[in-house]
Amino acid sequence: MEENFTMVAKTLFGFEELLANELTKLGAQDVKKGVRNVSFSGDKGFMYKANLGLRTAVKILKPIHSFIVNSEKDLYDKIYAMDWEPYLKSTGTLAVDATIHSDLFTHSLYIAQKTKDAIVDKFRDTTGQRPNVDLKFPDLKINVHIDRRQCTISLDSSGDSLHKRGYKTATNIAPINEVLAAGLIMLSGWDGQTDFMDPMCGSGTMLIEAAMIACNIPPNLMRKEFAFERWQDWDVDLFEKIEESLLKKTRDFHHKIIGYDKAPSAVAKTKDNVKNAQLEDFIEVKHEDFFKTQKGGEEKLHMVFNPPYGERLNIDMEQFYKDIGDTLKQNYPGTDAWFITSNLDALKHVGLRPSRKIQLFNAKLESRLVKYVMYEGSKKGKYMK
Repeated sequence: MEENFTMVAKTLFGFEELLANELTKLGAQDVKKGVRNVSFSGDKGFMYKANLGLRTAVKILKPIHSFIVNSEKDLYDKIYAMDWEPYLKSTGTLAVDATIHSDLFTHSLYIAQKTKDAIVDKFRDTTGQRPNVDLKFPDLKINVHIDRRQCTISLDSSGDSLHKRGYKTATNIAPINEVLAAGLIMLSGWDGQTDFMDPMCGSGTMLIEAAMIACNIPPNLMRKEFAFERWQDWDVDLFEKIEESLLKKTRDFHHKIIGYDKAPSAVAKTKDNVKNAQLEDFIEVKHEDFFKTQKGGEEKLHMVFNPPYGERLNIDMEQFYKDIGDTLKQNYPGTDAWFITSNLDALKHVGLRPSRKIQLFNAKLESRLVKYVMYEGSKKGKYMK
């Protein structure tokens, strides 16, 4: 039996609860929420499973050593004293990144450099050879985290951020991050039991993440590589077994996922990405201006979208947000509409009262995920007063 060890899954602000629930459902033990992270324990197979199966994680770290650090020399000495041979060959390659919340240490690049020096010097002194740095495809990616004086050294099992699912070849000017999209859909409570729509679908991220949630498809099946595949204890048979067990849990989906965009280029990009994700059977994409559309049929509709914030586009934001409100009110009865925006002023012009508001961040922009409930009824719609 593989032994259990502690891991840390990093996430976006506001997604800690979602990630903790995902981990519990996957079978993690000792699940504990932090800020932008959740710690848990599991074995090597579970580390593979977490990387493949978590929708709201951006990294899975495996802490290997923790100590108090009082100076840069102290950091160097303690990292030098560690036994690195179980993790890296003297002829291998490494990369180090650092995150720092400390008055004593203020420069993360310098801390990463100091850590790298200590590891390289240790190998040179004990074996006569030294590993090289490779920032793109290292054999070992090391994370240094300093919180005040507490230093934790972890191995990064993911490599590239887990939002890089592998299905996107085409993006538009402001693509939404895949982890953010999945988290928004999960926060909205969509469970695949109704039709889903993104009326401003951009490059299709929201549609693809919604389809994967509906069918319970592991989000990172299409990734080219995880960092753990270069580790000395990489077990390809175990990985394939885990992959197979996750694929057995996929399920059927009996509703529609619909995407609109008024830019033909966005529609073409979305279709490309949907095809890459092999989800054409579930997703329908149309060249439409949302403001000129109306809901088809009587069925309940679940809508999640990411309208422009005015950061990069030259449009009258007040009018644009008023048009969103008017279109929902007049043309989309029986709809739960959710969208995220960082333009908190423009939000006031929607002209509807949200039934929920959740604080989040889109990259570094403080944002709100808002929900508007459009009731069935007259064409004008009895919406939330």
